[in-house]
Amino acid sequence: MKRKTRMAFLAAIVLTGGLAFAAAKANFNGTWLMDKTRSEGLPPGVEQMMTITQTGDKLALENKIVTPAGEITISDTFNLNGKEEEVTEKRNDEELKGKRTSKWLADGSGFESSEELTTVGGDGLSISQQINRKWTMSADGKTFTVELSGTTPRGEMHSKRVFVRK
Repeated sequence: MKRKTRMAFLAAIVLTGGLAFAAAKANFNGTWLMDKTRSEGLPPGVEQMMTITQTGDKLALENKIVTPAGEITISDTFNLNGKEEEVTEKRNDEELKGKRTSKWLADGSGFESSEELTTVGGDGLSISQQINRKWTMSADGKTFTVELSGTTPRGEMHSKRVFVRK
């Protein structure tokens, strides 16, 4: 009888620990500024600010990027459910459409996403890009890092952007 009681007790601890782990997902809510001094792989003169609204496994973001060539505003949504879905990303007046899969990292500290987006260029030809991102929140919740790699019409790209809560 003592053995059954111990097994039930251990099962309860494991189950409770699993529930606590599931609840410990990173919180990306807020307004974030890119720290250029800790970011890598960016063209000179780039600044970025992101406002994120997180509800459960869904992140909606408004992203403002300022470059020497002008300002880009990106509206996007990430559903962190691990399922491939159709997406539309708005960049200023342009819409990129495609498929994306996003899911939480196993430890809940962030998420990964993989996507292929397509738009139509000024010449009427289709332009595609493949992007992989890994978002990781710091343990104290004051910064997060986005590691990005992908293939665009301009070639391979890699960057690491560090954001600080405003």
